[in-house]
Amino acid sequence: MKTTTAIVFFAIFFTITGLISFYIFIRGLESIPAASSLRNAYAVLFWAVALSYTVVRLTGRILPSVVRDCLLWTGSFWIAAMLYFFIAAVSLDFLRLANRFLPLLPPALVRHQALAHYAAAWTVLVAVVAVVAAGHINSLIPRTRRLDLAVEKRIPTMKSLSIAAAGDLHLGALVGRPRLVEIVNRINSLNPDVVLLLGDIVDEDLDAVICHNLGEALTNIRARYGVYGVTGNHEYIGGVDRACSYLHEHGVVMLRDSVAKVADSFYLVGREDRSAQRFAALRRKGLDELMAGVDRRLPVILMDHEPFALNEAASQEVDLELAGHTHYGQLWPLNYIVRRLYELAWGYKKIGRTHFYVTDGVGTWGPPVRIGNRPEIVCIRLRML
Repeated sequence: MKTTTAIVFFAIFFTITGLISFYIFIRGLESIPAASSLRNAYAVLFWAVALSYTVVRLTGRILPSVVRDCLLWTGSFWIAAMLYFFIAAVSLDFLRLANRFLPLLPPALVRHQALAHYAAAWTVLVAVVAVVAAGHINSLIPRTRRLDLAVEKRIPTMKSLSIAAAGDLHLGALVGRPRLVEIVNRINSLNPDVVLLLGDIVDEDLDAVICHNLGEALTNIRARYGVYGVTGNHEYIGGVDRACSYLHEHGVVMLRDSVAKVADSFYLVGREDRSAQRFAALRRKGLDELMAGVDRRLPVILMDHEPFALNEAASQEVDLELAGHTHYGQLWPLNYIVRRLYELAWGYKKIGRTHFYVTDGVGTWGPPVRIGNRPEIVCIRLRML
């Protein structure tokens, strides 16, 4: 089931990206004079970059690690660049088409089309490189998002709970040790009572996590009541049992459709990711089943990787639900798509007495680039009234 799903996903992904890359290639080729020797150099360089991610995915670990990492980084940046080259090419084509019916362009540009194509190509190239570079820098600088929330629960042993939550780390070849160390240091600086990792903790390549010994950095997280996590779709893509075992060995208590009563003061409810059925033919328990033995007089915090069915948590008297998965699109303008897919794609919402927060994540999937959003670690002070 897992293999078939992965094959279908990557077949669709590579088909779409291949067609988009071909369209960009043709538009770029138009800017180079037909007699120029640069056309051959352009073709070789373009396809070496555009196919690098595909080569990595198809060859697996056949290539030497240095070559594989080089291709992976190149191909990952290309995914981001491809999006913006595509937007630019479509916009220019639309402008040229519109100019046929309503003159919009200066007559000089129309008379010297070859020069106009050349200038447009260089303008787009410089602009896309600058945007992707800025987006990469942005992805390396997480911010701390602070919330002060109140629940109508009285606990003699606790007046407030400090929570540090991080979603979508995607630890692996691209989100490696330096970034994880920075994330761990930022979490520790918050002096949290409990740390919650909201799924997609590891990317699908656990071997890269092991190779870079990222688990050791995870063990440096400091929290009075420990570190808890839930599965995301990427744990399932790469092998959920192996990933969860590795995380457990390095100090992360994985709540897989299970409940933990912490310090006799509050409950943590962790749901299995929705992809359990698709990738492993596992039935995900209903929230009503998980809540059956929970004493609702104590605060209840729910972790669910994907922010679906928010009303279900509200009906079960959950006090706080935390989720991730969306990355808030990661690359503008994809945020507009995820806002249509999810009731809450990013940020805070309250339904009845239940607080919800969907984080856009602290790591990245695919391109190590964020445009139109900031990576974040969420710091929540949960006050008991």
